[in-house]
Amino acid sequence: MKQRRRLLKTLAAAASAATLLAAPWTAAQAQGAYPVRPIKMIVPFGAGSTPDVFARLVSDQASKTLGQPVVVENHAGAGGNLGTNLVAKAAPDGYTIGVSITGPLVNNTLIYKSLPYDPFKDLAPITFGVNQGNVLAVSSSLGVNNLKELMDLLRRNPGKYNYASVGVGTLSQLSMEAIKALTHSYVVQVPYASSPAAVMSVIQGDTHMVSLAPLAVMPQVQAGKMKALAVSTAKRLPQLPDVPTFRESGIALDGSAWIGIVAPAGTPAPVIQKLNAAYVAAMRDPAIVAKLRSQYMEPDPGTPEQFAAFLKAERAKWGPIIQRAGIKVD
Repeated sequence: MKQRRRLLKTLAAAASAATLLAAPWTAAQAQGAYPVRPIKMIVPFGAGSTPDVFARLVSDQASKTLGQPVVVENHAGAGGNLGTNLVAKAAPDGYTIGVSITGPLVNNTLIYKSLPYDPFKDLAPITFGVNQGNVLAVSSSLGVNNLKELMDLLRRNPGKYNYASVGVGTLSQLSMEAIKALTHSYVVQVPYASSPAAVMSVIQGDTHMVSLAPLAVMPQVQAGKMKALAVSTAKRLPQLPDVPTFRESGIALDGSAWIGIVAPAGTPAPVIQKLNAAYVAAMRDPAIVAKLRSQYMEPDPGTPEQFAAFLKAERAKWGPIIQRAGIKVD
C-alpha cells in the first residue's frame, strides 16, 4: 500500500513538472497559431464615415491573409474618444483592434483635462493607414466662390456663421481654428458624431461650412449642393485638380486627415507583427490601392515604429495651434 502511495505521488509530481515545462511551449504554440477566431475591429465613428470605409476595405482584404474574419463594429461618440477607449481597455490578445485618427490618438491629449486612456501608453501602433487631405466646403446658398470671399464674409459678420466638425481635436476642427487664427475671423463650431451627419447639417442649413475628407463632401459638391473652396494638403489632390490648396489661397496651413490602426498596449509583439504584415499587404494590394484612391485616400503603410514616431511628430505640430486657439475640454 505504501509503495502504491509513493508511486502515485511520484507520478503526480512528474505530471505537475511536465505541465510546468509544457506551459511555455503551449503558450508559444498558441501565439504562433494566432488568430484562431474572428477579430473585432472597432471604428470610433459612425457607419459611412471615412474611417469606417477605410476599415471595411482593408480589413476584408487583411482577413484573407489572417485566415479569420475581421468584424467591423462602430462605436461613435466623444469625437472618437469613446471607441478608441474601447480598444485601449480591451484584452491585449490581438482579438480587438481599432482604427482611429489624429484627435483620439494625438490631439486630445492636449485638449482634454482628463481622458479615460493615454494613447501613448494604452495603445500599441500597428501601422499607419492612409493620408487624405481635408476639403473646405460651404453651402452653395452661402454665395461665396473662393476662400478669400469666405474669409471676408466671416470677418464682416463675426459669430453669425458656424461650421460643422466631427469633434474636438479632429482636423475638421483644427483646420478651421487655424484658419480663424491666421485670418482674424470668427466662426462657431458645431460638433457632430460623424462626417455624414456633419455634411448633412450643411446641406440642411443647420451649419454653413465644413472641413472634411473628400469622400465625405465631394458627392454633395458634385451634386451642386456644396462648393469646394480649398484642400488642406501641401499640393493639389490629383482627383481634384481645380481645387486650390490653403496655401495657394493665402493661408499658410497644411495637414492630413490621416487614419491609423492600433491595438491595446501589451499585445504580444508577434501578434502585432502578424497584424502589421496582414494590413500592410492589404494596403499594397493593387486592387485595394485603386479602391482607396477612388475614395480620395492615399495608402502609406509602414512599421509600428514608424507609426509611433509619426504620432509624436503630429503632437508637436498641432500643439502650438491648439494652444493658440485655446481649445480645451474639462
